[in-house]
Amino acid sequence: MQTSAVILKGPKDLGLDVLDVKPPTADDLVVLISHSGISTGTEKLFWSGEMPPFPGMGYPLVPGYEAVGEVMQASPSCDFKAGDRVFVPGANCYEGAFGLFGGAARTLVTDPARVTKIDAGFGAEGALLALAATARHAMAGQGKAVPDLIVGHGVLGRLLARLAIAAGAPAPTVWELDPTRMSGADGYKVVHPDADDRRDYTSIYDASGSAAILPDLIGRIQKGGEIVLAGFYTDPINFAFPPAFMKEARLRVSAEWTGDDLTATRALVESGALSLGGLITHTSKAATAATAYNTEFTDPSCLKMILDWEDHA
Repeated sequence: MQTSAVILKGPKDLGLDVLDVKPPTADDLVVLISHSGISTGTEKLFWSGEMPPFPGMGYPLVPGYEAVGEVMQASPSCDFKAGDRVFVPGANCYEGAFGLFGGAARTLVTDPARVTKIDAGFGAEGALLALAATARHAMAGQGKAVPDLIVGHGVLGRLLARLAIAAGAPAPTVWELDPTRMSGADGYKVVHPDADDRRDYTSIYDASGSAAILPDLIGRIQKGGEIVLAGFYTDPINFAFPPAFMKEARLRVSAEWTGDDLTATRALVESGALSLGGLITHTSKAATAATAYNTEFTDPSCLKMILDWEDHA
Protein backbone atom coordinates (compact mmCIF):
# COMPACT_ATOMS: atom_id res chain seq x y z
CA MET A 1 0.00 0.00 0.00
CA GLN A 2 1.18 3.51 -0.83
CA THR A 3 -0.10 7.00 -0.14
CA SER A 4 0.52 10.58 -1.14
CA ALA A 5 1.68 12.51 1.91
CA VAL A 6 3.14 15.84 2.94
CA ILE A 7 6.83 15.31 3.68
CA LEU A 8 8.91 17.71 5.76
CA LYS A 9 12.50 16.77 4.94
CA GLY A 10 14.02 19.58 7.00
CA PRO A 11 13.35 23.18 7.99
CA LYS A 12 11.28 24.85 5.23
CA ASP A 13 11.89 21.86 2.96
CA LEU A 14 8.35 20.61 2.46
CA GLY A 15 6.49 19.01 -0.41
CA LEU A 16 4.24 16.18 -1.51
CA ASP A 17 5.59 12.69 -2.14
CA VAL A 18 4.52 9.05 -2.24
CA LEU A 19 5.32 6.84 0.74
CA ASP A 20 4.93 3.14 1.43
CA VAL A 21 2.42 2.44 4.19
CA LYS A 22 2.92 -0.30 6.74
CA PRO A 23 0.45 -3.13 6.07
CA PRO A 24 -2.62 -2.93 8.32
CA THR A 25 -3.09 -5.62 10.96
CA ALA A 26 -6.40 -7.40 11.30
CA ASP A 27 -7.47 -4.87 13.94
CA ASP A 28 -6.38 -1.67 12.18
CA LEU A 29 -8.51 0.87 10.38
CA VAL A 30 -7.68 2.13 6.92
CA VAL A 31 -8.92 5.71 6.49
CA LEU A 32 -9.16 7.78 3.32
CA ILE A 33 -8.50 11.38 4.37
CA SER A 34 -10.60 14.16 2.84
CA HIS A 35 -9.22 17.17 4.76
CA SER A 36 -6.30 17.89 7.06
CA GLY A 37 -5.45 21.02 9.03
CA ILE A 38 -2.14 22.83 9.46
CA SER A 39 -1.13 23.76 13.01
CA THR A 40 0.44 27.15 13.68
CA GLY A 41 1.92 25.82 16.94
CA THR A 42 4.07 22.72 16.96
CA GLU A 43 3.97 22.15 13.19
CA LYS A 44 5.20 25.67 12.52
CA LEU A 45 8.14 25.05 14.85
CA PHE A 46 9.10 21.88 12.96
CA TRP A 47 8.74 23.75 9.66
CA SER A 48 10.90 26.66 10.83
CA GLY A 49 13.47 24.45 12.58
CA GLU A 50 12.81 26.11 15.96
CA MET A 51 11.30 23.05 17.66
CA PRO A 52 13.22 22.08 20.82
CA PRO A 53 14.17 18.39 21.17
CA PHE A 54 10.92 16.43 21.26
CA PRO A 55 10.25 12.69 21.73
CA GLY A 56 9.79 10.98 18.37
CA MET A 57 11.17 13.93 16.42
CA GLY A 58 13.20 13.49 13.28
CA TYR A 59 13.25 14.29 9.58
CA PRO A 60 11.80 13.36 7.19
CA LEU A 61 8.43 13.48 8.89
CA VAL A 62 4.77 13.57 7.95
CA PRO A 63 3.12 16.48 9.80
CA GLY A 64 -0.53 16.93 10.70
CA TYR A 65 -2.68 15.87 13.66
CA GLU A 66 -5.98 17.34 12.45
CA ALA A 67 -7.46 15.01 9.85
CA VAL A 68 -10.94 13.85 8.86
CA GLY A 69 -11.95 11.18 6.41
CA GLU A 70 -13.86 8.00 5.69
CA VAL A 71 -13.17 4.50 6.96
CA MET A 72 -12.31 2.24 4.04
CA GLN A 73 -11.47 -0.93 5.95
CA ALA A 74 -12.35 -2.04 9.48
CA SER A 75 -12.33 -5.21 11.53
CA PRO A 76 -15.77 -6.70 12.27
CA SER A 77 -14.75 -6.76 15.94
CA CYS A 78 -14.36 -2.98 16.27
CA ASP A 79 -16.96 -0.22 16.57
CA PHE A 80 -16.28 1.16 13.09
CA LYS A 81 -17.43 0.13 9.65
CA ALA A 82 -16.61 1.12 6.10
CA GLY A 83 -18.19 4.46 5.27
CA ASP A 84 -17.99 5.93 8.78
CA ARG A 85 -16.89 9.57 8.92
CA VAL A 86 -14.04 9.93 11.44
CA PHE A 87 -11.56 12.33 13.00
CA VAL A 88 -7.97 11.03 13.12
CA PRO A 89 -5.26 12.74 15.22
CA GLY A 90 -2.49 11.52 12.95
CA ALA A 91 -0.87 8.13 12.39
CA ASN A 92 2.53 6.46 12.56
CA CYS A 93 2.16 4.13 9.61
CA TYR A 94 4.84 5.16 7.12
CA GLU A 95 7.94 3.46 5.81
CA GLY A 96 10.89 5.83 5.57
CA ALA A 97 9.38 8.79 7.42
CA PHE A 98 8.59 9.65 11.02
CA GLY A 99 4.90 9.76 11.87
CA LEU A 100 5.23 11.98 14.93
CA PHE A 101 1.94 13.53 13.80
CA GLY A 102 1.31 11.84 10.47
CA GLY A 103 -2.15 13.12 9.54
CA ALA A 104 -1.31 15.01 6.33
CA ALA A 105 -1.73 12.11 3.92
CA ARG A 106 -4.39 10.67 1.63
CA THR A 107 -4.50 7.23 3.25
CA LEU A 108 -3.78 6.34 6.90
CA VAL A 109 -3.53 3.10 8.82
CA THR A 110 -4.28 3.46 12.51
CA ASP A 111 -5.41 1.80 15.72
CA PRO A 112 -9.20 2.24 16.12
CA ALA A 113 -8.61 3.45 19.69
CA ARG A 114 -7.16 6.68 18.27
CA VAL A 115 -10.11 7.41 16.01
CA THR A 116 -13.34 9.26 16.81
CA LYS A 117 -16.55 8.87 14.83
CA ILE A 118 -18.08 12.21 13.82
CA ASP A 119 -21.19 13.44 12.05
CA ALA A 120 -20.76 13.67 8.28
CA GLY A 121 -22.17 17.19 8.47
CA PHE A 122 -18.99 18.43 10.10
CA GLY A 123 -17.26 18.52 6.72
CA ALA A 124 -13.81 20.11 6.77
CA GLU A 125 -14.60 21.72 10.15
CA GLY A 126 -14.23 18.27 11.70
CA ALA A 127 -10.45 18.80 11.46
CA LEU A 128 -10.81 21.57 14.07
CA LEU A 129 -11.85 19.13 16.79
CA ALA A 130 -8.24 18.75 18.00
CA LEU A 131 -7.87 22.47 18.65
CA ALA A 132 -11.30 22.67 20.24
CA ALA A 133 -10.41 19.75 22.51
CA THR A 134 -7.13 21.48 23.39
CA ALA A 135 -9.07 24.57 24.43
CA ARG A 136 -11.50 22.43 26.42
CA HIS A 137 -8.62 20.63 28.16
CA ALA A 138 -7.21 23.95 29.35
CA MET A 139 -10.52 24.94 30.94
CA ALA A 140 -12.26 21.78 32.08
CA GLY A 141 -11.66 19.97 35.34
CA GLN A 142 -11.67 20.47 39.06
CA GLY A 143 -10.08 23.68 40.29
CA LYS A 144 -9.85 25.27 36.84
CA ALA A 145 -11.38 28.70 36.27
CA VAL A 146 -12.71 29.92 32.94
CA PRO A 147 -10.75 32.86 31.49
CA ASP A 148 -11.74 36.46 31.95
CA LEU A 149 -8.82 37.52 29.74
CA ILE A 150 -7.52 35.63 26.71
CA VAL A 151 -4.31 36.68 24.97
CA GLY A 152 -4.38 36.10 21.22
CA HIS A 153 -7.33 36.03 18.81
CA GLY A 154 -6.15 33.17 16.66
CA VAL A 155 -8.13 29.92 16.38
CA LEU A 156 -7.23 28.72 19.88
CA GLY A 157 -8.07 32.09 21.44
CA ARG A 158 -11.43 32.18 19.66
CA LEU A 159 -12.26 28.66 20.77
CA LEU A 160 -11.37 29.50 24.38
CA ALA A 161 -13.71 32.50 24.23
CA ARG A 162 -16.51 30.45 22.67
CA LEU A 163 -16.13 27.72 25.28
CA ALA A 164 -16.22 30.24 28.12
CA ILE A 165 -19.48 31.65 26.79
CA ALA A 166 -20.87 28.14 26.20
CA ALA A 167 -20.12 27.37 29.87
CA GLY A 168 -22.34 30.28 30.90
CA ALA A 169 -19.45 32.40 32.17
CA PRO A 170 -19.23 36.15 31.62
CA ALA A 171 -17.81 37.03 28.22
CA PRO A 172 -14.00 37.29 28.40
CA THR A 173 -11.87 40.10 27.05
CA VAL A 174 -9.48 39.10 24.28
CA TRP A 175 -6.20 40.87 23.52
CA GLU A 176 -4.89 41.06 19.97
CA LEU A 177 -2.02 43.04 18.45
CA ASP A 178 -2.66 42.37 14.76
CA PRO A 179 -5.41 44.55 13.24
CA THR A 180 -6.26 41.80 10.73
CA ARG A 181 -7.33 39.53 13.59
CA MET A 182 -9.42 41.99 15.57
CA SER A 183 -12.67 41.04 13.85
CA GLY A 184 -14.72 37.87 14.17
CA ALA A 185 -15.68 38.13 17.85
CA ASP A 186 -19.13 36.80 18.74
CA GLY A 187 -20.40 37.84 22.15
CA TYR A 188 -17.07 39.14 23.49
CA LYS A 189 -14.79 42.09 22.81
CA VAL A 190 -11.33 42.16 21.25
CA VAL A 191 -8.99 45.00 22.20
CA HIS A 192 -5.36 46.01 21.83
CA PRO A 193 -3.54 45.52 25.18
CA ASP A 194 -2.69 49.21 25.30
CA ALA A 195 -6.42 50.03 25.32
CA ASP A 196 -7.05 47.90 28.41
CA ASP A 197 -6.15 49.36 31.81
CA ARG A 198 -7.70 46.60 33.89
CA ARG A 199 -5.40 45.00 36.50
CA ASP A 200 -7.71 42.71 38.44
CA TYR A 201 -8.14 39.71 36.16
CA THR A 202 -8.77 36.43 37.95
CA SER A 203 -7.75 34.02 35.22
CA ILE A 204 -5.65 34.91 32.18
CA TYR A 205 -5.21 32.35 29.39
CA ASP A 206 -2.29 33.03 27.05
CA ALA A 207 -2.83 31.56 23.59
CA SER A 208 -0.10 33.62 21.94
CA GLY A 209 2.90 31.39 22.63
CA SER A 210 4.96 34.47 23.52
CA ALA A 211 7.05 34.01 26.65
CA ALA A 212 7.93 37.72 26.63
CA ILE A 213 4.39 38.73 27.60
CA LEU A 214 4.41 36.95 30.96
CA PRO A 215 5.71 39.89 33.08
CA ASP A 216 2.91 42.09 31.76
CA LEU A 217 0.32 39.41 32.53
CA ILE A 218 1.56 39.12 36.11
CA GLY A 219 0.86 42.82 36.48
CA ARG A 220 -2.68 42.34 35.20
CA ILE A 221 -3.96 39.74 37.68
CA GLN A 222 -5.55 40.32 41.05
CA LYS A 223 -3.88 38.87 44.13
CA GLY A 224 -3.99 35.10 43.91
CA GLY A 225 -4.86 35.22 40.21
CA GLU A 226 -3.81 32.55 37.75
CA ILE A 227 -2.03 32.66 34.41
CA VAL A 228 -2.54 29.65 32.14
CA LEU A 229 0.06 28.98 29.46
CA ALA A 230 -2.08 27.45 26.73
CA GLY A 231 0.32 27.97 23.83
CA PHE A 232 3.64 26.28 23.03
CA TYR A 233 6.78 28.15 24.06
CA THR A 234 10.28 27.79 22.64
CA ASP A 235 11.90 30.56 24.67
CA PRO A 236 12.67 30.15 28.38
CA ILE A 237 9.92 31.36 30.70
CA ASN A 238 11.34 34.25 32.74
CA PHE A 239 9.79 36.79 35.08
CA ALA A 240 10.85 38.98 37.98
CA PHE A 241 9.97 37.37 41.30
CA PRO A 242 8.92 40.43 43.37
CA PRO A 243 5.80 41.32 41.29
CA ALA A 244 4.73 37.67 41.25
CA PHE A 245 5.36 37.47 44.99
CA MET A 246 3.23 40.54 45.68
CA LYS A 247 0.39 39.11 43.61
CA GLU A 248 0.80 35.53 44.93
CA ALA A 249 0.57 34.64 41.26
CA ARG A 250 -0.26 31.10 40.17
CA LEU A 251 1.10 29.68 36.93
CA ARG A 252 -0.37 26.64 35.16
CA VAL A 253 0.76 24.88 32.00
CA SER A 254 -1.92 23.28 29.85
CA ALA A 255 -0.85 20.33 27.71
CA GLU A 256 -2.52 18.41 24.90
CA TRP A 257 -6.08 17.14 24.93
CA THR A 258 -7.22 13.71 26.07
CA GLY A 259 -9.81 11.32 24.68
CA ASP A 260 -12.36 12.58 27.19
CA ASP A 261 -11.78 16.14 26.00
CA LEU A 262 -12.39 15.10 22.41
CA THR A 263 -15.58 13.24 23.30
CA ALA A 264 -16.93 16.17 25.31
CA THR A 265 -15.99 18.67 22.58
CA ARG A 266 -17.68 16.61 19.88
CA ALA A 267 -20.85 16.56 21.98
CA LEU A 268 -20.74 20.35 22.40
CA VAL A 269 -20.44 20.84 18.66
CA GLU A 270 -23.15 18.32 17.82
CA SER A 271 -25.53 19.94 20.31
CA GLY A 272 -24.92 23.40 18.85
CA ALA A 273 -23.40 24.74 22.09
CA LEU A 274 -20.02 25.26 20.41
CA SER A 275 -19.60 26.53 16.87
CA LEU A 276 -16.58 25.76 14.70
CA GLY A 277 -17.77 28.18 12.04
CA GLY A 278 -15.70 31.06 10.73
CA LEU A 279 -12.36 29.59 11.79
CA ILE A 280 -11.26 28.12 8.45
CA THR A 281 -10.16 31.09 6.37
CA HIS A 282 -8.12 29.32 3.69
CA THR A 283 -8.43 26.02 1.81
CA SER A 284 -5.86 24.62 -0.58
CA LYS A 285 -5.64 21.52 -2.75
CA ALA A 286 -3.21 18.97 -1.35
CA ALA A 287 -1.14 19.25 -4.52
CA THR A 288 -0.14 22.80 -3.52
CA ALA A 289 0.80 21.85 0.05
CA ALA A 290 4.13 23.70 0.03
CA THR A 291 2.42 27.01 -0.76
CA ALA A 292 -0.35 26.29 1.73
CA TYR A 293 2.06 25.70 4.61
CA ASN A 294 3.98 28.85 3.78
CA THR A 295 0.74 30.86 3.75
CA GLU A 296 -0.41 29.43 7.07
CA PHE A 297 2.86 30.30 8.76
CA THR A 298 3.55 33.71 7.21
CA ASP A 299 0.19 35.36 6.44
CA PRO A 300 -1.48 36.86 9.56
CA SER A 301 -4.85 36.87 7.79
CA CYS A 302 -4.75 33.06 7.64
CA LEU A 303 -6.36 31.72 10.79
CA LYS A 304 -6.64 28.09 9.71
CA MET A 305 -5.48 26.52 6.47
CA ILE A 306 -7.12 23.25 5.40
CA LEU A 307 -5.66 20.87 2.83
CA ASP A 308 -8.30 19.32 0.57
CA TRP A 309 -7.39 15.74 -0.39
CA GLU A 310 -10.69 14.73 -1.96
CA ASP A 311 -9.59 14.98 -5.59
CA HIS A 312 -6.07 13.72 -4.93
CA ALA A 313 -5.12 10.22 -5.99
